[in-house]
Amino acid sequence: MAKRVYETWKGSNKFILGGRLIFGPDARSLLVTILLLIVPLVIFCVFVARHLRHEFSPYNVGYTILVVAVVFIIHVLVLLYLTSARDPGIIPRNSHPPEEEFRYDSSVSADVGGRQTPSLQFPRTKEVLVNGLPVRVKYCDTCMLYRPPRCSHCSICNNCVERFDHHCPWVGQCIGLRNYRYFFMFVSSATLLCIYVFAMSALYIKVLMDRDNVGTVWKAMKESPASVILMAYCFICLWFVGGLTGFHSYLIGTNQTTYENFRYRADNRINVYDRGCLNNFLEVFCTAVKPSKNNFRAFVQEEVQRPPHSPAPREGVTADDLGVDPRRKVEDDLEIGEDLLKISQRRNIDELDEDIRSRGSSVPPHNTSDADSVFGSDHRAPTIRSDARHSSWGRRSGSWEIAQEVFTNSNVTESRSHVTPKEARQ
Repeated sequence: MAKRVYETWKGSNKFILGGRLIFGPDARSLLVTILLLIVPLVIFCVFVARHLRHEFSPYNVGYTILVVAVVFIIHVLVLLYLTSARDPGIIPRNSHPPEEEFRYDSSVSADVGGRQTPSLQFPRTKEVLVNGLPVRVKYCDTCMLYRPPRCSHCSICNNCVERFDHHCPWVGQCIGLRNYRYFFMFVSSATLLCIYVFAMSALYIKVLMDRDNVGTVWKAMKESPASVILMAYCFICLWFVGGLTGFHSYLIGTNQTTYENFRYRADNRINVYDRGCLNNFLEVFCTAVKPSKNNFRAFVQEEVQRPPHSPAPREGVTADDLGVDPRRKVEDDLEIGEDLLKISQRRNIDELDEDIRSRGSSVPPHNTSDADSVFGSDHRAPTIRSDARHSSWGRRSGSWEIAQEVFTNSNVTESRSHVTPKEARQ
């Protein structure tokens, strides 16, 4: 049965509801974020907003405090969902490197079989134009692609993400091109919610002081300890979500990402993406969200096996230098050389003749009786010497091809010792 894309996904993401929702590997931290939002609001509704229902005129206007708090928390949770449960802009990884970028580099070569073979190289970076200015992009070994401008590989999710900003553990997801506006709206809405709860809790303390004639703020705080806890909690949270809101407001106004700000801040680079404060805000909030490049519920299609890539050699590089011999020259040469050494050490001329015939030689078989007249009754190791070389032993590739004339013009003499490998090569 064919599998779906999310079932064979190579990243570190987690999928639920059959691949409809995608999270980062630290999605459990999202539960902590939800509890940090819901629990304080429940305390606020029960111990603060409920007592303010009838404290204003007209009589029931205080219900709006409760309604606003509920609507606010729903709005924040929806933004949290849009930030953490959707594709942040993941670029699908390739199954093989881009072939058009292959090239041979003779300066980096591998020593195979005693010869230097140019190594297949891949350019690590290349330049593209952005707003008329060159921008260097890097090659990602994991995803086997050149990252588009402002794209970076997240080491936590193990994906390349477009307009990568950062990986947020509080939402359990990368922040990128497709969810950055929702992340900013989530952070800013959480900031406003903290301000709202803090203000309403302080208002309830003031109401207690006026209603019961307590007189001092300390006595009013004793009457409603929940209000004190909520005010302290919201004050602490404001330092985090409020600080993030201010920082990302600056990033949007200057058209930067968190990654670019921290990495290139000391380089004094020209920001080629900055189009003015107003246009930068319009780019983030008033442009359509690009569709996802991944269909996680689609069925995986089997990739058709393609013939091995053989790029054209550069000028000045021969086929012999590239080692593009269909016989696999290095392995065959070594094997033939070893077999020739064994042949030269045979004790029986019949075995020599049989070996030559088995390798496809066109040499006619020798007459055994003639061989006996040459060697006599003693069949000891023959030594083969040729007056002239008719083979290709002198080639750089080391290929040994035995010609027929080697045997027809050879002088076969008797020797009482085996031929050494050094003598066989001479």
